[in-house]
Order: sequence, then C-alpha cells, then structure tokens
Amino acid sequence: MVTLRSILYMLFLSITVILYGLPISIFGWILPYRLVSKVSQHWGKINLQALKLICGLGYQVQGKENLPSSTCIVLCKHQSAWEIITLRALLPPENTWVVKRELLWVPFFGWALAALRPITIDRDNARRSLQELLNQGKYWLDKGRWITIFPEGTRVTSGKRQHYNRGGAMLARKTGYPVLPIAHNAGVFWRRRDLKKYPGEITLVIGKPLNPERLSATEISRRVEEWIEETVAELPRRDLQ
Repeated sequence: MVTLRSILYMLFLSITVILYGLPISIFGWILPYRLVSKVSQHWGKINLQALKLICGLGYQVQGKENLPSSTCIVLCKHQSAWEIITLRALLPPENTWVVKRELLWVPFFGWALAALRPITIDRDNARRSLQELLNQGKYWLDKGRWITIFPEGTRVTSGKRQHYNRGGAMLARKTGYPVLPIAHNAGVFWRRRDLKKYPGEITLVIGKPLNPERLSATEISRRVEEWIEETVAELPRRDLQ
C-alpha cells in the first residue's frame, strides 16, 4: 500500500510540476517576480496537502517564532526532496535559492527554477562559484530577498553527516545578514533515492537567527552545523520496513 500511494503521489507531483512549471518557464521572465514567486509558493503548498492526503505524511513546525521579519540567509539540512517543496511553501515567496547548475536542465522543474533567478553553482569551478555566490547573494539580499542554501551541497541519508560548505557562512560574514538554521527529519519518511513515502509526521525545527557580527566564517559554519546536527539527532527516527 505504501508503494502504491507513493506512486500516486509522484504522479500528482509530476503533473503539478508540468502545470506550474511550464507557464512559469515561459512567462516568469516577464511577469513581476513577486507574482511568479507566489505561484511557486502555491505549488509547494498543494504538494504538501497532497502528500498528507495520499501518503498520510504530514509535518509540524517548531520554532515559528524564530522566523525573522527581515531578510536573512537560510541554511537547511538536506535529506530529500521534501524540504525543497516545504521551504518553497513556508518561507517568504521572494526567495533566491543556491542550486547546482545541472538542476536547471531538468525539464519543466529546472526551466521554472531558472525563471526564479537562482544562484547557480558549478561544481567543476568552485572558486568562481563561490565568488558568484558572494556577489549575487549580496545583491539579492540588499534587494530584500532571502537566500536559501543547503550547505551540505547534496542530499544526505538520514543518520549520516556530510561536510558543510562555508559559502553561506562566508556570505553572512561579508554582508552582515543573519543566518537562520533549519533542521528536520524528512529523510526518515522520504528517503534519499527511494520511491516510498512513509506515513507519519515530519518535524521541522527553525533555530534562532545567528548574528554574524564578530564571528569568522569558520565559526559561523561550525555553530550552524553543530546546532543542525544536534537537533536532527534528537528528532524521531523510527524503524521503517
């Protein structure tokens, strides 16, 4: 039953990617950015609703009071595609993401993502990518957009750790904008590279914003990594069969 429900949800997800992604990829370049962002936010919200309805997989958010009213840099744990959908639904719509360049080549999803003007990372040219992150990140932060980064750079299996890249911490150090750490246990229910979406409740925890003033990029990165990993370790990890 879990497999069947997961297939049905993936079908729904694929259809919505096309229905939302195609218009955004065509008209997103000429429509107001806030409007396009709100459309993509709605895509995230209906997918969370469908995930609950079809797969019985819901979520709860802890630390909502920590969401700042002003611009910040989000550093989030990366375990599955769930957090991509969820952060798009929950965070302010005017949000610039840092993504690997290859994602823009994915039909419909990547095309729509390109219209949302992300900051792209070329893994074959780390030095140039870092410079682009620092320059474009500052530009968009000063324009009032949040910046969302997955510092691990790739999805990491639940229960395992990956080196945290310092790009987001360096951006905070350079610009002075606060860092908002986010932890969750989505990988327990929506495993990396697994079709199945197990029923239950994912917990997403929003940490207190970290003021980068008087901190080095190394110290910012260390504090964020410690908080995220310690928080994730305390979240429920059920044995799914």
